[in-house]
Amino acid sequence: MKEGRKYIEFGALVLLAAGLIWWFGRRLDWAQVKEALQRADWRWIALACVIIAVAYLFRALRWRAFLAPLTKASLYEIWIATTVGFAAVLLVGRMGEVVRPVVLPMRDRRVRPAASFVTIMVERIYDSMTVVFIFALNLLWFRPSSGNADAFRHVRQVGLVLVVMGIIGLVALVLFRIKSPAVIGWVEAVFKKWPRVPARAKTAVLSLLDQLARALKVLSHPRDLAVTVGWSFLLWGSVVVGNLCVFRAFHLHVGGKPFGLTESMFILGWSMLGSAVPTPGGAAGAFHAATGAGLLFVGVEIQQAAAVAIVLHLVDFGPAALCGLFYFLRGDINLANLRNLSKSEAIEHAVEDEKIAPDTVELGAVSSGDTF
Repeated sequence: MKEGRKYIEFGALVLLAAGLIWWFGRRLDWAQVKEALQRADWRWIALACVIIAVAYLFRALRWRAFLAPLTKASLYEIWIATTVGFAAVLLVGRMGEVVRPVVLPMRDRRVRPAASFVTIMVERIYDSMTVVFIFALNLLWFRPSSGNADAFRHVRQVGLVLVVMGIIGLVALVLFRIKSPAVIGWVEAVFKKWPRVPARAKTAVLSLLDQLARALKVLSHPRDLAVTVGWSFLLWGSVVVGNLCVFRAFHLHVGGKPFGLTESMFILGWSMLGSAVPTPGGAAGAFHAATGAGLLFVGVEIQQAAAVAIVLHLVDFGPAALCGLFYFLRGDINLANLRNLSKSEAIEHAVEDEKIAPDTVELGAVSSGDTF
């Protein structure tokens, strides 16, 4: 039954992706799009791919920092899990995100499944808040020159609302970390009043809350908070610079000047909005439509905007996909185990049954010598 529902959901997402791709391309003159692609300077695009590959390394380093309160982990194995996981996202969309936290425990036996899953949750929080702050703070000095002043006021208002929501979310996480024993005790007491809730579901929820509280130790230790925030800004700063290289490859100008960092940060917000749509192909269709809309907003011609969106999508996902494919072909990933462990039942058991031992590794105890 669950398998059938999974296929139905995936089919629906494929149809959504197809509809978004149709909507994205319905008004395009594909001959002009092809011409824009041919005029691009592929040296800039190659440089962008290298920078994005470095961004994935920063992501792996940050993941190891998230795991530090829970366990030691090999940076090399984290790198493999990261690239294979994003290759899966490119293949099947956000449903492939489960691959990354599954691969790491397969590769590094010191990392328990519950620790892997909960640190990915923390990572998603960091990514969302970092991109929101980059996008919103950039709006303070970014000025469009395409005559969309009224529309830009609405965009700025949305950005400020996102900043406020981000601050509220951060405060809530800090309070949860401080009050986690009381919160978990309260949830457990509520579950006792609901006898019809399956015992497995209760245990899974309580285990997740416990592991989340442990992983959020990075918020209560200034040094480790600075490390994880630093890796986050290095990661997304690299993405901004990599995207800027793509814009330079297409010779994009705004107000008579070449695209700069402010334009790149502005478009990043639009791209991430599209990436949130869980369609196969790494948010195929949604990423292109949202990125293209952002480019149109700043005055880029529609055919060129489409060409840029297509290349930007390939650059952002391509390096991870190639590395992931390499590890698959080399035999580093056991496909049978990955398929079994990626099933929802296996994930539930992993979260329910894994109990991370009391902290035997202090924050910051993982040194740079514990990498490969």
